[in-house]
Amino acid sequence: MHEPSNAIPLKVDTEGKIKFDTILKHNIKGNKIVYSNFVDLLLKELREDDPKNKKKTRQILEALVSSKISAAMPIQHAEKQAPVQYIRYTPSQQGPAFNSGAKQRITQMVEVQKDPMELPRFKINKKIPRGPPSPPVPILHSPTQKVTIKEQQNWKIPSCISNWKNAKV
Repeated sequence: MHEPSNAIPLKVDTEGKIKFDTILKHNIKGNKIVYSNFVDLLLKELREDDPKNKKKTRQILEALVSSKISAAMPIQHAEKQAPVQYIRYTPSQQGPAFNSGAKQRITQMVEVQKDPMELPRFKINKKIPRGPPSPPVPILHSPTQKVTIKEQQNWKIPSCISNWKNAKV
């Protein structure tokens, strides 16, 4: 019996050179893109007359525009319903006493059409705390200067001399 191996088989291109990018792409699942060469990073040339690209681009742009238009309209139109589904039901207990004697039943599943004028079912007008207030307005001051002796003397106010009362010194 052979034991499972972690060895990756070598692959060779048309010129006989070993393709080292197989190591990079070994355990990649799905349709992930692995860039192993500088050429892979270069932009592909897009032809404007390519019908596939035109169709894809048109569909994407139409979807974006229609979503913007429908969001701006005050009244929403009824959405298209999903197609009707038929479900075949076979009960586990068979017999004339069970399921009205029927061996199988076919049920038609239809999505109920939503009324576009129906009021919202849930209240979403919760009070949200206010954001922080705007920052205080900066007060522009002239740069601080040291007070000179002359200014200090100018600020000294002599005591009042009263005609009625004077403190005896």
